[in-house]
Amino acid sequence: MEYILGPKNADGCVFCQAAAAEGEELRKRRVLVVAEHGAVLLNTYPFNASHLLIVPLRHVADIEQLTDAEHAGLWELTRSAMVRLRKAVAPQGINLGMNLGPVAGAGIADHAHVHIVPRWLGDTNFMPVIAETHVMPQHLNDTFERLLPYFADLPGRRV
Repeated sequence: MEYILGPKNADGCVFCQAAAAEGEELRKRRVLVVAEHGAVLLNTYPFNASHLLIVPLRHVADIEQLTDAEHAGLWELTRSAMVRLRKAVAPQGINLGMNLGPVAGAGIADHAHVHIVPRWLGDTNFMPVIAETHVMPQHLNDTFERLLPYFADLPGRRV
């Protein structure tokens, strides 16, 4: 309901704004770290608890538009985030992927991003199917605070 009823960001790219944030604004936008070529942030509208997004710093719609260094940096950051997420929440599995373009399911199609979704046996139930509702066991701000220490060793800018 927060998304449906809340104001939509007409002032630019939410990922670019999150990556450009400083200080406490990083916490407000739930950015765990801004590294050399990308940022790790908590998905505001997650598929599951601790759903992370890895976004390149440069605003591109497709990974084909990234330089070799940006591409390598994005995937190294993705791997580093997965390692930390496994330590933080001990998922039994992980969905890792990208939706490139609106037809592929990209909610924000003009800025490519990688999804890391931790999974546990029985983590989904009838709610998404019958009621079109996702149930999150933890508030996003609490999840952010829980994950933040696991990203403290990554080089980059953070809260």
